[in-house]
Amino acid sequence: MEQDQSVASGSAEPGAAAFDLTAANPDANAYGHNPSAVTGEGAVAPDGGAQAADGSAYPSEHAALNGTAGEMANYQSAENGAAATNEMGEPVPEPSYEEAVLSAEEARLWSVVTANSLDFNAWTALIDETEKNAESNILKIRKVYDAFLAEFPLCFGYWKKYADHEGRLDGVNKVIEVYERAVLAVTYSVDIWYNYCQFAISTYDDPDIIRRLFERGLAYVGTDYRSNSLWDEYIKYEESLQAWSHLAVIYTRILEHPILQLDRYFNCLKELASTRGLLEILTAEEASAYGVASENSTQALDGEAHPDDPDKSSKPEAENLAKYVSMREEMYKKAKEYESKIIGFELAIRRPYFHVKPLDNPELENWHNYLDFIEKEEDINKVIKLYERCVIACASYSEFWIRYVQCMEDKGSLELANNALARATHLFVKKQPEIHLFSARFKELNGDVSGARTEYQHLYSELCPSFLEAIVKHSNMEHRLGDKESACSVYEKAIACEREKEQSQLLPTLLILYSRFLFLAIQDLEKARETVTALHEQLNITKPVLEAVIHLESIFPCEKRIDFLDSLVEKFVTQESFQGEGSSLGDKEEISSIFLEFLDLFGDAKSIKKALTRHTTIFLCKRSILPSKKRRADDAIVSDRDKVAKTGGTLPVTGTDPNAPNPPVWPVTSEASGQQWGAAYAPQAAYPAYGTYDYSHQMPQPAAQAAYGAYPPSYPAQGYTQQSYAQPAAMAAAPVPAAAPAPAPAPTAAYPQQPAAAPQPYYGTTYY
Repeated sequence: MEQDQSVASGSAEPGAAAFDLTAANPDANAYGHNPSAVTGEGAVAPDGGAQAADGSAYPSEHAALNGTAGEMANYQSAENGAAATNEMGEPVPEPSYEEAVLSAEEARLWSVVTANSLDFNAWTALIDETEKNAESNILKIRKVYDAFLAEFPLCFGYWKKYADHEGRLDGVNKVIEVYERAVLAVTYSVDIWYNYCQFAISTYDDPDIIRRLFERGLAYVGTDYRSNSLWDEYIKYEESLQAWSHLAVIYTRILEHPILQLDRYFNCLKELASTRGLLEILTAEEASAYGVASENSTQALDGEAHPDDPDKSSKPEAENLAKYVSMREEMYKKAKEYESKIIGFELAIRRPYFHVKPLDNPELENWHNYLDFIEKEEDINKVIKLYERCVIACASYSEFWIRYVQCMEDKGSLELANNALARATHLFVKKQPEIHLFSARFKELNGDVSGARTEYQHLYSELCPSFLEAIVKHSNMEHRLGDKESACSVYEKAIACEREKEQSQLLPTLLILYSRFLFLAIQDLEKARETVTALHEQLNITKPVLEAVIHLESIFPCEKRIDFLDSLVEKFVTQESFQGEGSSLGDKEEISSIFLEFLDLFGDAKSIKKALTRHTTIFLCKRSILPSKKRRADDAIVSDRDKVAKTGGTLPVTGTDPNAPNPPVWPVTSEASGQQWGAAYAPQAAYPAYGTYDYSHQMPQPAAQAAYGAYPPSYPAQGYTQQSYAQPAAMAAAPVPAAAPAPAPAPTAAYPQQPAAAPQPYYGTTYY
């Protein structure tokens, strides 16, 4: 059978550039992944995944390369008959999932996964239980696999199990649909294309159907270093047909890329050329270029055969054979040279497939180093393919998705950046707050303000209720856009929501944040002070909050409310307990000392005497059991510098004496000035209680996960948390607010991550 000329052209001889038919740029078509396409709802896209809700950089240009799913559907219809119809010739709707009767154990497990969709242990138990009880009930099997693969679409082993069930119970039609959904969900998996092609070989007799499927798969994974299994299956199939010219073309294509076992492929090509001869292995186009009358060609270069024309006579076969092998040897050497550059990275990849267990740090570091290396390539296709491989193995890590998005944006491919971001936020790391924070920033900077609002609202309303960082950043965004009313509304709605709770630990901090915002950004001093006054109603004021109140009062350019602060300090240092937070003896003494220093600047003799008497009465008798809190006079200078740095001011020029009668000047700073978006995505440097508020206590806490991915005979199950995929460096959950200011967590968006500066108080311990 004649091979399509687009496949058969040689790559070393004339027409070499056209040889690798799928390597031109087929990938952009696969990046149009639609996150909803793997949920099992609706039919497979007719182009096999070329279309997507998120768009593709080159949807029309490359649709043909991955657009053969429609053809496969036609083949299946022709061979297996049309869909079932009623007496009127109308399609008969399939039974719904609700008609499937569940056992008691199945119902229990369904309730578990419904409550926690990321509990992999429960999912595997549910699948096992369903398969045990389903027998020939395909509805139950479809229901559990569709729901499971909507959450874990990268599990190629489960896609194959699903396809096997369909083939056993409902024929070829549904198998094609399952595999098409699979290659759309995990396009860059060598294993899923290998399984799909094996199915096609066992199902169809037409070589053209099977070859087109191989070509679709190789268009995406043919340059993968570990793609040798798919190439071997293709070679095995062509050998079974004794299609020697097709086989020679496959070997030649392999030699263009540094893949595993390249030496073996080169030796096989040399053996094929020496045993079959050029007449059998050359395609028609290659035969014309060599001036050889091939068995595969009935025409010469000018369209007519000239067997007796001496000018058209064949060159000696030995010479042509040596030239044929020599040119492929050059390709082989070039590929081996490139392999020497990447072999270290490739060998360090111990887990190239998706797995819910965390990767170890050396492997994560290797992926980052490999990406650093490949990003220097001019060929964007190499960059994209490695990123796609990376986000299979590292699908649970926001940092790689963020890096992928930023890389595509830097290379001018905003469509691919948006697509990767959509997959991350809607599917793979959808429970991780950092990806949504990044997404909101990304959308804002690219003009999608409504999309940014949606991300922030999703964060603090649904994913992490009352998530302070999202509230603050949303309000700051509205302020940057010039909408002061909306900026204040974000805070006010959050405060109102917290007030409705019987006992809110977040409300004091939220009030402080809002007061600071009103003063620094909106410049509404009256409303800012009024907001702080509301703290009188709170019983669970902690040390960071109270320290922030004192600082705010110190920078408000008006008469200081000594009595207001004194009442708050009195309540804090005399009460026995504040929910176990910020009420240790050391914290109480420090707040008392901070207040004394405040009074030293702004108070009168009467207020100082009252506070000092309280301080000595409560703490002096216990001095021996506490670390020394006294501060030398020269430490005050350092303290003042810290205060200035955190508020964006300048040191007073009146002197360095901390007891000077004139207080330092605290100029008003712009809220937006600390919110510049950069590559490091770093929090603004500000007061630890509210400027660089430690949001880590609101981050989800992951747990160890179960292993799966390679379609083993059995699937061990372990616990899986609902909040996020497992992360090796996740923060532990902590009560809110923290007992003391903590360093802000290193942002995921930056690579490499930099440690945050340790927060310091505005006031130290008084000295007397």
